[in-house]
Amino acid sequence: MQNFIYQNPTKILFGEGQIANLPAQIPHDARILLLYGGGSIKKNGIYDQIQKAFSHFHLVEFSGIPANPEYEVLLQAVEKIKEQNLDYILAVGGGSVIDGAKFIAAAAKYEGDDPWQLLAKRNEIKITDAVPFSAILTLPATGSEMNSGAVVSRRATKEKLSFNSPLLYPKCSVLDPTVIRSLPRRQLENGIADAFTHVLEQYMTYPAGGLLQDRFAEGILQTLIAVSQPVLEDQSNYEAAANFMWSCTMALNGLIAQGVPQDWGVHAIGHEFTALFGIDHARTLAIVAPRYYEHCFEDKKAKLVQYAERVWQITSGSDDEKAHQAIQKTETFFNSIGIKTALSDYTEDYATAPEIIEKRFQDRGWVGIGENRKVTPAEVKDIVKRTFSPAVKFD
Repeated sequence: MQNFIYQNPTKILFGEGQIANLPAQIPHDARILLLYGGGSIKKNGIYDQIQKAFSHFHLVEFSGIPANPEYEVLLQAVEKIKEQNLDYILAVGGGSVIDGAKFIAAAAKYEGDDPWQLLAKRNEIKITDAVPFSAILTLPATGSEMNSGAVVSRRATKEKLSFNSPLLYPKCSVLDPTVIRSLPRRQLENGIADAFTHVLEQYMTYPAGGLLQDRFAEGILQTLIAVSQPVLEDQSNYEAAANFMWSCTMALNGLIAQGVPQDWGVHAIGHEFTALFGIDHARTLAIVAPRYYEHCFEDKKAKLVQYAERVWQITSGSDDEKAHQAIQKTETFFNSIGIKTALSDYTEDYATAPEIIEKRFQDRGWVGIGENRKVTPAEVKDIVKRTFSPAVKFD
């Protein structure tokens, strides 16, 4: 096992009715930016709960955070914080809203001329200050409610980049499983696939002696498999919803990543599909993951076999056969929850995607992705080609 330092400062309020307990976690004199998305919180009762709980606070609303938080929109929220001298953010939504809050929190304190550099030069620019914020989760998926990372899109350049900082953990997050009752099925499908792939990115590498981390990861995967159909079939099933929500949070709160290698190559490629074609983030991961693991088969074989045996109970056949079956099982699982796994299922404009994405990786200086940084831009190009429909032929 590798050395590690782990601290997660986010306080979790889990369960039905916990919004009422959130004000006690926030300074009583806070001037709060209430950040949310398209307004669904006004239909499902969450907005009313917030207004009641925070009736004695100074609240300024900012709505309209899109499904992939856009830089151009977030900058408007930054200006509102500065203009109205706000000193706290309450993010109410799924990963997009919470990710947006993280960027706003950092950008509002950034002294440079171009806040985009927080993402474009994330390895060079250190965030030294941020507006504190808390979150009310309305869509289980990304784990953003208990981690310090975020992803932001820029409409003008069709880019989607990530960044993180220890200063960007939410102070407190409310996780109420009853919120899924009002969610469209598509969002639930996305949440399951997103969390499942988050675990794989931290698990599907090579054996590193992290025995407990592996068991944690496998437990999350098995739980997501077990609750996927109950959650999709009956959104009022509280126990299924609770296990689903907590699995999504645990999938990316940093715990299973400690002392073990991580990959994130699936995300690197998937982000480009969202930036280019507007495909839901979770669905891009389902498109990329099986083809990525096929490409990295030899490097990942030992973990693929372990995954096959422990998660999918595949016990017969050679190691190669088990590993290939595990990839197929993963793809079949995505299909079983309603997610298609070919790029051509989502767009007809995929022909130039391999070259575009290869060039973007080259332009950013990404000479290799994956846990060993071995997957070159040229190999990424090949992986993207392999995400095409099986009927599409390429040289």
